[in-house]
Amino acid sequence: MDFQPTELQLQITRMIRDFGQAHIQPFVMEWDEQQLFPRDLFRQLGSLGLMGILVPETYGGSGLGYPEYVTAIREVSRFCGSVGLSMAAHNSLCTGHILQFGSEEQQRKYLPRLASGEWIGAWGLTEPGTGSDAANMKTVARREGGEWVLNGTKCWITHGISAEVAVVIARTGGTGDNHGMSAFIVERGTPGFSGGKKENKLGMRASETAEMIFDDCHIPADHLIGKEGEGFIQSLKVLDGGRISIAALSLGIAQGAYEAALRYAKERQQFNQPIASFQGISFKLADMATEIGAAELLTFHAAEKKQRGEKMTKEAAMAKYYASEVAVKVATDAVQIFGGYGYTKDFPVEKYYRDAKLCTIGEGTSEIQKIVIAREVLK
Repeated sequence: MDFQPTELQLQITRMIRDFGQAHIQPFVMEWDEQQLFPRDLFRQLGSLGLMGILVPETYGGSGLGYPEYVTAIREVSRFCGSVGLSMAAHNSLCTGHILQFGSEEQQRKYLPRLASGEWIGAWGLTEPGTGSDAANMKTVARREGGEWVLNGTKCWITHGISAEVAVVIARTGGTGDNHGMSAFIVERGTPGFSGGKKENKLGMRASETAEMIFDDCHIPADHLIGKEGEGFIQSLKVLDGGRISIAALSLGIAQGAYEAALRYAKERQQFNQPIASFQGISFKLADMATEIGAAELLTFHAAEKKQRGEKMTKEAAMAKYYASEVAVKVATDAVQIFGGYGYTKDFPVEKYYRDAKLCTIGEGTSEIQKIVIAREVLK
């Protein structure tokens, strides 16, 4: 299988690197320190076609495939994990759910606004008491005439406060029943729908993470996505694709940390020679480059299978698991190479270090990925 980047992927890389140097890199620490979600930046990303990468041109998107999507997420994340995370959540989760399972009317209404960056999307599955145990969610939706009424709280939601539209999974059947949950589209401004607590996070601080609260929230019956009872099954398929995007996010963070460490190791002098000449440092760099290369192969393999429409549950879980763990290890080694300077905010690796850890948690922990992989290989 040929994983050489296509000319289109190279064009995307060049475009994002030029954009990132001008519009992301100068502001990364300001956004991080202030926990500022840079909303206007995502409108700019929308104008570049990066907020609807997988959305067909018919609905205002770029109409590109998963290899191009992985390339874009990775390149953005080299500059800032927070921006990469928000871009991934918007594309894979909210937009991706409507794209995969929404009706023609729903797609016509929402996809153009999401693809342009005019609207930011959120996706609500996780709850305070049900993280990995999503089948026991407490948020409920009951049918009242021509409406659905939602009650409950979602947490750890990317763009939980700022999103103009959210896809929300709620219980419409019995607790623990995988066919007892349904997916709904809820617009910001709908009475009974509000943002809650914003999380004060270790890393990814410029990517907004907050609660979504539903208190007798009435939505039209036609805001149901697909059929009643399909929400959880839809979510599992959405998460397969979403895990590839987190693998790409992890790749970008790892690559950014590695490149910073490599530059520093060549420039930093000790005992009248660059520290890269010492085996203890050069071996770290060798391990980092090798592990990033392996993670890249796993990620693009999963992306190719997704692009071809093949089942890729195992491959997506492998890519997400391995790439996220590599991001943590590479960022840790990068801080070590920088020494004391790596522990300060004057150099970029401490932020890569903080951001990387979320990749092993969000969209299924590393432990959940192992469960998924084991189930697939033991079938």
